[in-house]
Amino acid sequence: MPLTVAFQMDHISGIKIAGDSTFALMLEAEARGHRLYHYTVDSMAMWDGKVTAVAEPVSVRDVAGDHYTLGAGERVELSSFDVIHMRQDPPFDLAYISATHMLERIHPETLVVNDPVEVRNAPEKLFVVDFADLMPPTLITRDRGAIKAFREEHGEVVIKPLYGHGGNAVFRLHPDDQNYGSLISLFEGLYPEPWVIQRYLTEVRAGDKRILLVDGEFAGAVNRIPAADDLRSNMVQGGQAAATELTPREREICERLGPELKKRGLIFVGIDVIGDYLTEINVTSPTGIRSVQKLSGIDVAAKIWDSIEKRRG
Repeated sequence: MPLTVAFQMDHISGIKIAGDSTFALMLEAEARGHRLYHYTVDSMAMWDGKVTAVAEPVSVRDVAGDHYTLGAGERVELSSFDVIHMRQDPPFDLAYISATHMLERIHPETLVVNDPVEVRNAPEKLFVVDFADLMPPTLITRDRGAIKAFREEHGEVVIKPLYGHGGNAVFRLHPDDQNYGSLISLFEGLYPEPWVIQRYLTEVRAGDKRILLVDGEFAGAVNRIPAADDLRSNMVQGGQAAATELTPREREICERLGPELKKRGLIFVGIDVIGDYLTEINVTSPTGIRSVQKLSGIDVAAKIWDSIEKRRG
């Protein structure tokens, strides 16, 4: 049965379709005969207690530079959709949290992917601490004394904003790094929330693996290898995608996380693994679908839509 589906996303005109997971989900939805709509989060409103947005009908095609057609937009109640994909990019800030509060009012009668309550309660760099035994040594703080003690214990560390995304503001600090004081001062000025400090993992030079899970089950993976002159493996930061297989340790990590992801109703999740360590659980707008399909032939978008259609009957 065709579904009426809305994508809450950054404007479709600005996406790079070759690697965009939202676009992959749209292509699969259209191929299945679902009716698609597009809206941006800034058009959302609470209108006499009803959640609305200016939604435009959209059709998509896998042609760079000519990948979409939008129809006339009109303000509609979001509860009129069968499914809404919450796919705007982070940062996970108060604007993002406000959107989850609005969508919470219509879920699950309208299926929001992922569950907005659980998205709000599972910021990627905090949710992962529920599985601390799978992680590298990790400190979450903005206290200089705690950071100093952590560095003395672990030596080389990585520091990054708690609510950062896309590899932005990720720094490696050597034990005697003379940039330490300046970097901490910079973070104090830019990031009022706590920061994440982790022991540096030398295994990152071999890649930072993105593993995709659908309904808590392994669905596909891609290895992201950092450039020779960069710490970060994120593909938006110049990392290179490579085909990969799961190690026994990575399967163990997936099996540990799966039941909790299912319990929380997190349909589509991406986790990051470096060496033997889990570093993040991405629930806001996971990426990697198109890279996995290109490198391994696995169609993760189809798995996601199979799960959604099962829920919608």
